[in-house]
Amino acid sequence: MTLAEELFAACEGGRIDVQPPSERDPSFDMAAAYAVEGEFSRLRLASGRAAVGRKVGYANKAMWRVLKLDTLVWAHMYDDTIRFADADNTAALSMSNYGSRKIEPEIVFKLKSPILKSGLDAAAVLAAVDWMAIGFEIIDCPYPGWHFEPVDFVAAYGLHKALVIGERVPVEAEAIPELVNQLASFKIRLLKNGDLVEEGAGKNSLKSPALCVAELAGATPLAPGELISTGTLTSAQHIAAGEVWQVEVEGLPTPPLTLRI
Repeated sequence: MTLAEELFAACEGGRIDVQPPSERDPSFDMAAAYAVEGEFSRLRLASGRAAVGRKVGYANKAMWRVLKLDTLVWAHMYDDTIRFADADNTAALSMSNYGSRKIEPEIVFKLKSPILKSGLDAAAVLAAVDWMAIGFEIIDCPYPGWHFEPVDFVAAYGLHKALVIGERVPVEAEAIPELVNQLASFKIRLLKNGDLVEEGAGKNSLKSPALCVAELAGATPLAPGELISTGTLTSAQHIAAGEVWQVEVEGLPTPPLTLRI
């Protein structure tokens, strides 16, 4: 069994006992990790799924030096991992085996035009965006105790399990100048069962989620129609069945998003 097949089986079975590749082979590098992620993607496509976008990891640049990264990392998302909130901006998500899962609030973009090079400013990125939304990514770790290195994160499909997307706000050309400033300065409040868990901000995603997309484009070309989830705005939080999570946004034209687990 290849490493990709092992991680694919772990994903499908909800296992949390996989030894990280970096522990098995100290020479396992980012190129090898993306090769495994690519094979995992081929296995998903062969099972009838379709890739619909990318999720970003390590979008907080303050972590790069410690983790020996020179850019963010990414993995594919799929048609069966994406959910859209109802008309009242609420959603429900039912899964088994919640013991290892966490939730992350993120800004999500859908592209209408390709982004094929790095170095774009926030306005140029937004000119390629169809709509934006606040979302919740659910991540799941196959490694015991959530202990892993960035290469292990990439190899394990970026830990991606689901993405719940809130109300979609069209990005109009005339609104882009103001939106550039808003994406760099907005704040959020993450609540569990009505109680504040943590506050976050757009600057936690490479100073702006739009700049996060620009950085991602430097690592991989982005196509029209892709969904881009731009990295968590707070620390990841463990979730359990029966909880209600909400993210409130201050400084962006996006309503609160509520998720019932």
